[in-house]
Amino acid sequence: MTKLTVNNEAIEYRMDPQTPLLWALRDASNLTGAKYGCGTGSCGACTVDIDGRAVRSCQVTIAAVEGSFVTTIEGLSRERTHPVQLAMIAENVTQCGFCIPGIVMAAAVLIKANRDPSEEAIRASITNLCRCGIYPRLVEAIQRAARANRGDETLPAGPRPGIDAKDAARVVPALSPR
Repeated sequence: MTKLTVNNEAIEYRMDPQTPLLWALRDASNLTGAKYGCGTGSCGACTVDIDGRAVRSCQVTIAAVEGSFVTTIEGLSRERTHPVQLAMIAENVTQCGFCIPGIVMAAAVLIKANRDPSEEAIRASITNLCRCGIYPRLVEAIQRAARANRGDETLPAGPRPGIDAKDAARVVPALSPR
């Protein structure tokens, strides 16, 4: 049995210790925010925070992270109120959304370690792939999240989970019909 702390909850995985963390999270813990993209660690869709580091969960076994603290997108903020999440909404970054959980986790780790990341630092840290091409808006969103995290800016609240589509349209301008 492999013991970890996942989203502040002690977990004991009764799985082969060589199971990739991604599959333990998705299959055993039903935490499906981390996505299976490439399986080689190249795309970053499976990125989670392990002890303050952005880690591609498809590339690490549960045995390798035994005793660690793992935070997934579900544990970052259930109400979607983390500065990175709010900034992504405010800057209309998301498109298809498949890569977003991994990018949000990588960005959250970055602004925790670097309170004022430069564009170069963001581009060096966020190596996740996005087929939709969100990169131009992503840099500004992460810088905005860092400002909010420092208390230098206030971000508008985004829609809450389970919100009605019409209510969401009032909160997120991009969802409003023209």
